[in-house]
Amino acid sequence: MAAVNRVFAAQLARLPVFGPDGESIGKVRDLVAGLRLDQQPPRVLGLVVELATRRRVFVPMLRVTAIEPNAVTLATGSVNMRRFTQRPNEVLVLGQLFDARASLAQSGERVTVADAAMEPTRTRDWVLAKLAIHERGGPLGLGRRRSSLRVVPWEEVAGLGLSDLTGQPQGAGQLLMLFDTMRAVDVAATLRDLPLKRRQEVADAMDDERLADVVEELPEDNQKELLAYLAEERAADILEAMNPDDAADLLAELAPGDQRRLLDLMHPDESAPVKRLLEYSSHVAGGLMTPEPVVLTPDATVAEALAHIRNPDLTPALASMVFVCRPPSATPTGRYVGCAHFQHLLREPPADLVAAVADTGLPPLRPTATLTEVTRYFAAYNLTCAPVVDAEDHLLGAVTVDDVLDHLLPEGWRETGLHDVGTEPTMENDHA
Repeated sequence: MAAVNRVFAAQLARLPVFGPDGESIGKVRDLVAGLRLDQQPPRVLGLVVELATRRRVFVPMLRVTAIEPNAVTLATGSVNMRRFTQRPNEVLVLGQLFDARASLAQSGERVTVADAAMEPTRTRDWVLAKLAIHERGGPLGLGRRRSSLRVVPWEEVAGLGLSDLTGQPQGAGQLLMLFDTMRAVDVAATLRDLPLKRRQEVADAMDDERLADVVEELPEDNQKELLAYLAEERAADILEAMNPDDAADLLAELAPGDQRRLLDLMHPDESAPVKRLLEYSSHVAGGLMTPEPVVLTPDATVAEALAHIRNPDLTPALASMVFVCRPPSATPTGRYVGCAHFQHLLREPPADLVAAVADTGLPPLRPTATLTEVTRYFAAYNLTCAPVVDAEDHLLGAVTVDDVLDHLLPEGWRETGLHDVGTEPTMENDHA
């Protein structure tokens, strides 16, 4: 390995990982260290590397040949495809050690771990020899003075042994900092790998909007588990922040009494569309749709339509289509006129009325259309978003292709989904 005397864990976070020939392997997500019953520095066992397919795998430190400021290089381009699973005697340095509360061995002063430095030994092992600690017992914050942060040997800090770290409550600040740069689906995958208590701490620390995005990406069992943990008032707030179709899917899995209580706690404007969706089976268009597509009145211009689909809160599928309806424009709308794909809008003069360019010949879906019928409809018309219209020509909502795929994929796909996609070569299991 290239000569390196000390590497702080925070410096490794998200560094790209390359094979010996420069091929990209993935990014560093965490360090795995083996905890000890005594106060001796724990040995760094390896890295948790996230591949391009989002699967997280274990790479032993012996396979690391170089650690540089901007990259990590491995001795082999092959990686073990088995998904990383943490053992009871192991600690994730970024995910669990950061923000851990401890004390100085001599004075008993309360401190918080801000970072950990690994150093090589003469036997080619790496150990967590130093800790960057923040005095006065609180996690790092924006108002903290730099002078309160100092680096001390591992042995000078008490409360970080095997029995301490595996059971003590820890702040979630460091995890939230890492999550800031991750997509909600990747945060959800990370949360599933954390111990239950740690997941709950992260949920407590996360704001409602962000937590709602993450909950939408969790498997059904994890969704219900998290909703049951939250106070009912906050659970209702999370449901309000979720997309109505996702909130309806989650509520449909709850006991009728729990469902009613949460709906009653939601704001009426937020619960009304969810209640309408709950009237339909989850495998028909009415249950698949979102009641919040982009709806415009016939007197809106093409320029106004383009301005609406620029909304960053819209998913790409919802932003691909605008729907023209007579007032009222909230679903269920007035009479449905037609729809316009954004590519069509881009080719039209901005001052033209959107009603003049709307496609009035595309047959809409009925709310009772089955999943098979919806799938064939999307394939036949090459769409990513489609209108759902009732017998009285009211637009009820729109089905998007991601909702269709969600119901077509095998049950439990979220537990494996992104992590089990890919064709990387395998090698012997270093962490079995």
